[in-house]
Amino acid sequence: MDIEMYDVIILGSGPAGLTAALYAGRANKKTIVLGGQTLGGQMAQIAKLENYPGWSGDGLGLAEFMKKQAESFGAKIICASATSVDGDAESGFNIAADDGKRYVGKTVIFATGASPRKLEIEGARELMGRGVSYCATCDGFFYYGKDVMVMGGGNAALNDALYLADIARSVKIVYRRGAFTRAEEVLRNRIAERKNIECLFNTDLKKVAAVPDSDKLVVTTMDDQEIETDGLFVAIGHEANTDYLDEGVVRDDMGRLIPGKLPAGTFVAGDVRSSIKMQIATAVGTGCTAAMDAIAYLNSHE
Repeated sequence: MDIEMYDVIILGSGPAGLTAALYAGRANKKTIVLGGQTLGGQMAQIAKLENYPGWSGDGLGLAEFMKKQAESFGAKIICASATSVDGDAESGFNIAADDGKRYVGKTVIFATGASPRKLEIEGARELMGRGVSYCATCDGFFYYGKDVMVMGGGNAALNDALYLADIARSVKIVYRRGAFTRAEEVLRNRIAERKNIECLFNTDLKKVAAVPDSDKLVVTTMDDQEIETDGLFVAIGHEANTDYLDEGVVRDDMGRLIPGKLPAGTFVAGDVRSSIKMQIATAVGTGCTAAMDAIAYLNSHE
């Protein structure tokens, strides 16, 4: 059976991948997006998106709008994820996916983003989904009127705390440094204004355990203080999603892909790209750039 050849295969359906799909489709290139199981990537988890120009709403709404716009120019977007990539620009890139199919393309755009970094302390792995969560907007509603804790000190952690403060009775933010120096001032000010948010600075966690005969957790700090909580939400950074790629593909010290060191015919966009601020606006910009580079590459090899 003949395998269909695409001009552009885009891996990932976050803002970078969907932007690339829009540009590639609009350039009349045969385009498919292997978008994974969740449209929009991390963007889809944002309950209130207020720092992307021209959009007022949640992140999932923006992802759905971007998807329809790309599809209007012929891009095909499916729920599948790459499990391996081989081949080259000369013979075609072969991509195996978790839907059991194989996709072949003349070019590939890597836009698989990043995933929350897991908490590596005693008990965290065992209690994931049973009190330990990495997605406040996914799991926050389970904690209506309860007491929760957020671990982290960047924009993501503060946004999670603000979201949870509207649901939970109280929110404690645990941060290993003495101030939220990495977070935006507007978020720091909002945290300071919320009466049901308490900040525990210069604090780190050593272990987490379930309280017997209860749905509660008890977390232990590095100085052996024990704090009881109903839920622990972790926001301590992200790791690039590149497990489907061979170890020979060059990465930076954060595991992200370096544009100038990728094989010919492959391009990268969004949070999986090195030297990028992890924002929707920057993801969109690199998605545009990657698509235009792929289009130029294809046109030069016709």
